[in-house]
Amino acid sequence: MGLLARLKAIGPGALVAAAFVGPGTVTTASVIGAEYAYLLVWTIAFSILATMVLQEMSARLGLITRDGLGEALRNEFSNPLAKWATVGLVVSAIGIGTAAFQTGNIVGGAAGLATITGVSENVWGPAIGLVAAALLWSGNYKLIERVFIALVAVMGVAFILNAIIVRPDLGALGGGLVPTIPDGSAYLIVGLIGTTVVGYNLFLHASTVQERWDDKSDLAECRTDTIAMVAVGGIITTAIVVTAAAVFPPGTEIDDVGEMANQLEPVFGGYALTFFAVGLFAAGFTSAMSAPLAGAYATAGALGWERDLTSMRFRAIWMTILGVGIVGSAMDLNPVSVIVFAQVANGLLLPILAVFLIYAMNNDDLLGEYTNSRLQNILGGLVTLVVVGIGLQTLYDVLVL
Repeated sequence: MGLLARLKAIGPGALVAAAFVGPGTVTTASVIGAEYAYLLVWTIAFSILATMVLQEMSARLGLITRDGLGEALRNEFSNPLAKWATVGLVVSAIGIGTAAFQTGNIVGGAAGLATITGVSENVWGPAIGLVAAALLWSGNYKLIERVFIALVAVMGVAFILNAIIVRPDLGALGGGLVPTIPDGSAYLIVGLIGTTVVGYNLFLHASTVQERWDDKSDLAECRTDTIAMVAVGGIITTAIVVTAAAVFPPGTEIDDVGEMANQLEPVFGGYALTFFAVGLFAAGFTSAMSAPLAGAYATAGALGWERDLTSMRFRAIWMTILGVGIVGSAMDLNPVSVIVFAQVANGLLLPILAVFLIYAMNNDDLLGEYTNSRLQNILGGLVTLVVVGIGLQTLYDVLVL
């Protein structure tokens, strides 16, 4: 199949990109650009490579075995104690993690609309949640997929156009690909990697590829989709850093993304402000849909339930997760604190998922000739070492700070 035909097959990868380019990523990337200019661009490059490696494995697992990652985790252990301990870990960590992200996702999208309309986030938040619920309730995967592709395109246009307008220093941008860790930047590095390499996306991807493709003959299309859309997500994240680096003097501390959007208006006029606000809305809305969907796939798979978009048990899971976000968005909660909690949950779970995924991808009985190659194992091993480090750092922050 030619490249053009493969690009037309873009689908589940857009859900993954939309899930990690949410308000948390927008916020972290903005702060990185404002405080450190281009010095931490290498963090984005690593995060995207790591995401490509793990998501390709997850997608291959789902496409070849026709099982989700939740089922694979559940079926890997014959010992009842180990099996149900694993199920409990997945249900609690993924369920709680996605529910915690929801308030930040919805409020982030609402902040974009509030910037344009002047109407409070507490009004827009529940409205966004209800629209997301209507789309998910439709049970129409193709419709949901098209909405995600469209909104990823909106994010891309909004943030990349801003980055082009500010005319970045390409030399400094290239220099940022050389790994450095400036004083005080470690928590931002961990934060950006943690908002890009997301555990629940592994469950989402393994299941949604089965909605789009039929068998192993579609593996090339599946890989093109994964690599292309994760790369788009990386370009969008880089564009946010570039915009912040160009607008703010190095060392500037910004408290929220809304402040950054306000700073753009006197420099580029109302058009830049509008584009940024629309991009922020798209980031929040897509994440507000993908997190409940991922939580439902993970939980249903781990419990051995049917992974059907029209199943009432499946719907009950995503409605619970989405409901938490809707209620939270209508209250005066601090979305940053909620997102930090979710990142902690992700940081602790991701190393376990990465280790299991690589283990499963070397199981001949499960994948036959589609097990990992030596290069894939090396890359996966390096990524796992880093995410283990992130998990340990997260645990240290929780216990010590």
